[in-house]
Amino acid sequence: MNVPQPEAFSIKRGGNVLPSPRVSVVMPAFNAARFIASAIESVKAQTFRDFELFVVNDGSPDTDELNVVLAPFLDDIVFVDQANLGAGPARNRAIDLARGELIAFLDADDEWLPNFLAEQVEKIDSGWDMAYADAELFGDAAPTEHTFMESAPSEGEVTVASLLDFSCNVITSGTVARKSVILATGQFETVDTRAQDFHLWIRIAAAGFRIGYTDKVLLRYRVHTENLSGDSIQRVEREIAVFKRVRETIELSPSELLILERQLRGLEIDLELEKGKSHLVNRDFTAARRSFSRAKAARPSIKLKAVCLAARFAPRLLLRIYVRKHSDHLGLIRAETTASSWTAFSVISALLRLFSE
Repeated sequence: MNVPQPEAFSIKRGGNVLPSPRVSVVMPAFNAARFIASAIESVKAQTFRDFELFVVNDGSPDTDELNVVLAPFLDDIVFVDQANLGAGPARNRAIDLARGELIAFLDADDEWLPNFLAEQVEKIDSGWDMAYADAELFGDAAPTEHTFMESAPSEGEVTVASLLDFSCNVITSGTVARKSVILATGQFETVDTRAQDFHLWIRIAAAGFRIGYTDKVLLRYRVHTENLSGDSIQRVEREIAVFKRVRETIELSPSELLILERQLRGLEIDLELEKGKSHLVNRDFTAARRSFSRAKAARPSIKLKAVCLAARFAPRLLLRIYVRKHSDHLGLIRAETTASSWTAFSVISALLRLFSE
């Protein structure tokens, strides 16, 4: 059996691609055929024109469809084809091949507004080593009239501490950085690619490079069923994994380490809560009660006490409340209950805010 080698790849540079661009745009593609044309069009619509666009097919299962979608764009892009290695190694491939001094990231299901590059390059030119922007949330699972920073804010200076405690939150598709900075800090991880972008931002901040941001909306971040990380359990597990990797691979100050350990404790509790919700919607009420009880033991609160009581004495009513609060996303969970008439009581009503998160 032929095992794909990490260094095996092909590259096709379109005839219209600039020979010496200021910016290299990096777009990994995996199961991307559905949305990638809109992403590419948003790059082509930029008012700042001094760029090249890399599209890296990371061994995508939809390669045949992807090739059809990309055919009209081949003259305008640098197309790289490789075995599936993950988003981090796919981005690294483009970074290694990039001719620009600046690297801009855009995922294949997101879109830039026309002034994105112009404003981000201007911010870099004002002295920052890396810059990111706010994003409009759109798509079939997006909350209405919300931006990325409204749910994941950035406040104050971007430091290792502010990244670790989520005071500053970077959206990869809104990020531009100096290529020299990315290379100096080791690029994206290749061994464990879960949340590898977060790990890179930490390394950039730890190395003393300046990271800035704007709260201006300069892109559109697509929220759909495929990128909701299907289940929140996997999202929390990724966060736990990357925090552990940061602890093991990056030298932190005592205060930074305290923040990291506090975050890990909180994420472990969040994981139990998400497991409890998953068990609940799958009607495994015993397992749900155990997960909620473990969360309550670690994070005592009136709400969690109410959840545990409901999980023990009225699990079906608890399920109905949860499903009712998540009626917009029932397609994402396997719930066999209906929104039929039901009677609520005061203790259970305290759960509404918890389950609305």
